[in-house]
This record gives sequence, structure tokens and C-alpha cells, in this order.
Amino acid sequence: MKTAQMSSTRKFEKVCEIIARYNNNPAKLIPMLQAIQDEYRYLPEEVMTFVAVSLGISPAKVYGVATFYSHFALQPKGKHIIRVCDGTACHVKRSEDIIEAIRAKLGLGAKENTTPDMLFTLETVSCLGACGLAPVVVINDEVHGEMNRAKVNELIEVIIKKEAGDEQR
Repeated sequence: MKTAQMSSTRKFEKVCEIIARYNNNPAKLIPMLQAIQDEYRYLPEEVMTFVAVSLGISPAKVYGVATFYSHFALQPKGKHIIRVCDGTACHVKRSEDIIEAIRAKLGLGAKENTTPDMLFTLETVSCLGACGLAPVVVINDEVHGEMNRAKVNELIEVIIKKEAGDEQR
């Protein structure tokens, strides 16, 4: 049993560091989960269970917090998150065209949101609070207003070229 416990500890070494940073305090569950998501880009089920056991709380409580807040993701996300606003102002200014252009550029099917290489994730959001710039796209927390198919394709192409250059180093 000790060997299995040591193996788990090694497997979850980064998670252990995050939990320790918050003094194993269950009251700090939300910032712990935020830090874990920053590390993994989502909250894997086995990690949430490990957190629950480590904190002495039920896995249901951890899962409940993770599913209650829309900030948390239970599925893997790509390195670059593209959020397209489809609120009223953006929708009227054809945000649907932008979503279609992104799906085509990234080769995403209707039910796919993340590219197989884990480079991009596409999310549609109800409002980004930048109606005056409609239609709006946010890529990695950088706001881009007055978007159209050509502009969004250019932005994605810049990221793809940068990533290709980073790989060759």
C-alpha cells in the first residue's frame, strides 16, 4: 500500500505543491482548483478526487464547485482559447460567420471545440461586455473588435506561424 501511495504522490506532485501552497485548507478550494486548472488547462477527474481525499472532503463537493463555476473546465482545452461573443450586438453583426470561419480554419466539426493537437479551443460566449466593438473575439484574453472572417483568419494564422517557429527552436 505504501508503494501505491508513493506512486500517487509522484503522479500528483504538482497538485500536492498547489494544495500545500494553500496550507491544505478546504476553505481555499476555489483558488486551489484555479491553480490546478492553470497547470493542466482543465480539471481532470482523478485530480479532483485526489484533491478531495487530500483535503478530507467528499469528491462530490469538489465536483460540485468545479461544475458550479463556468470558469472551470472538465474537458481538456487547447493552448490558445478563442472566445467569440454571440450576444445580441455581436449576433446582429454576424458573429455566426466568424464562428464558421474559425471552425473551417481549424478543421473543427460542429461538435468539436478543441483541435486534435490541443493548440486551439473555440468557445462561444453570451456576452463579453464590448458591444461597441461588435462583433468581438477574445484570443488568450486579448480583445479584438469589429471582426470579420478575414481578420479572424489572419489572427489564427499569426498564432499558427508563431507556434511553428517555437517548435523549431
